[in-house]
Amino acid sequence: MSVSTIRSDRYGSLIVVSGPSGAGKSTVCRALREVFPPLHFSVSCTTRAPRAGEVDGEDYHFVSPEEFLRQRDAGEFLEWAEVHANWYGTLREEVEERVFGGTDVLLDIDVQGARQVRESLLNTDLGTLTTFVFFGPPSLPELEKRLRGRGTETEEAIIRRLTNAREEMVAWAEYDFLVVNETVAVAVRELSAILVATHCAVERSDQGWDL
Repeated sequence: MSVSTIRSDRYGSLIVVSGPSGAGKSTVCRALREVFPPLHFSVSCTTRAPRAGEVDGEDYHFVSPEEFLRQRDAGEFLEWAEVHANWYGTLREEVEERVFGGTDVLLDIDVQGARQVRESLLNTDLGTLTTFVFFGPPSLPELEKRLRGRGTETEEAIIRRLTNAREEMVAWAEYDFLVVNETVAVAVRELSAILVATHCAVERSDQGWDL
């Protein structure tokens, strides 16, 4: 039997990254984009007002509360949440178009959002192309040190974030991979390895041989 040609079409991957605030995942995710320039950061919808310098369609999709609730009720979001009296959500169709078109998509959300995504994608084609990564600090004392080192948090805010972190960190076993952010360089290397591994997964590929 001889091999005539090999097909190399590949679907993209949806990488869902979540973990406690202050663990450094946003910094690492930005650095990952320098390693993988084609990596697309999912753009969320929100009902809050744009901040200075924010661009509609790049930082967020800014929508009215009425439009957001319409989209939510129509099942257009992979996940959604109300945070500080504003709504946030990830559009299902936008993610599907990119992933099935061969683009890797990174979704940075909290633990509750990741659970919504997992439930929403259960027994779906997109679900087979999704990898969940929990991103955490080396320890709670180290997380507290980092939060205080920012110099931007009130004592009340720090306590609230640490309380939330304890609740979120027990969820690490629900994920496919665990990345502990000892240093940015190591965390980027580990997250890069996870992304490369998804490229080789059989269920993510149309690659094969025409025999």
